[in-house]
Amino acid sequence: MQFSNDRVSGFIIPDVEIPQDLMMSLGSRYRDAVQIDVFGGEAWLFEYGVIVFWGVDEDEKLALIRRLQVNDTVLTGDHQEHLRFVIEGDSLKFQRDTISLPSKDELLRLSISHALAQSIKLNEYEKKAQDTISEYGYLPKALAETGKIQLGRKALAKIRGHLFSTKSDIFLHYGLLDTPEFFWEYSEYEYAYSHTARYLDIKPRVELLSNKLDVIHELFEMLADDLNHKHSSFLEWIIIILIAFEIATFGAEELKALLM
Repeated sequence: MQFSNDRVSGFIIPDVEIPQDLMMSLGSRYRDAVQIDVFGGEAWLFEYGVIVFWGVDEDEKLALIRRLQVNDTVLTGDHQEHLRFVIEGDSLKFQRDTISLPSKDELLRLSISHALAQSIKLNEYEKKAQDTISEYGYLPKALAETGKIQLGRKALAKIRGHLFSTKSDIFLHYGLLDTPEFFWEYSEYEYAYSHTARYLDIKPRVELLSNKLDVIHELFEMLADDLNHKHSSFLEWIIIILIAFEIATFGAEELKALLM
C-alpha cells in the first residue's frame, strides 16, 4: 500500500451508533474493528466509537466521516491523537511521536490502532471523571466546615443521580481498556499492542482513572448518608408532631371533661 502522507490520526465519534450493516459494507472485519480502504491510506473503525486513519489526507477523512453519517466536528473534537509513522528498520519503535514500522503488515497497524483507540477513549473517560469531581468537589469541604450539606433532598438526589450515571457509564465500558479479544486469535501481534500501550501510558492512566472513580463513589456514598440522615430527621419530626398532636388532643378532652 502506498500512503499519501506519513500521519496516523485517531478521533472519537461521540454518542453515535453506527449501523452494523453499514460497518460491514465498508470493509473487512477483525472482531470489534473494521478496516476501510480510503484513497491514499486506510481507516480502522472501532465499535466503541473511535476511528483511526493511516496516511489519509484531510479531504478523504472528511468524505468518510460524512459517509458514516457523522458530524464533521469529529475531526476538530477534544479527544484526538496524532502521530507520524515511517516504514524502516527491523523492529517496532517509538521516538518523538514517530512510529517506526518494520513492515507494511496491515495487522501490525491494527494492533497499534487498538492501543491508540483505547488511549483516545481513555481521554474521554478521564475528562468525564475529572469534570464530575471538579463540579462536586465542594461538597466534602462544606460538610467538613458546617457539618451538613446545605441542599434539599431533591437537589441531593439529582447530584447522586449524576454521580451514579457518570460512574456506571465508565464502568459499563471499562472492559474496553483491557487487552482486546483480537489478540486471542492473533497473539503474535500482541507485542505491538503492548509496546504502543506502554508508550501511551495506558496502564498508569487506567489506574489513575480507577482512583478518580473511587472518589466519585465516595462522593456518592457521602450523599447517600446525608440523604438518609435528612430522611431520618424528617421521620423523627413527623413522629414528634404526631405525639404532640396526640398529647394536645388528650389534654383538650381532659379539660373538656373537667369543665362539664
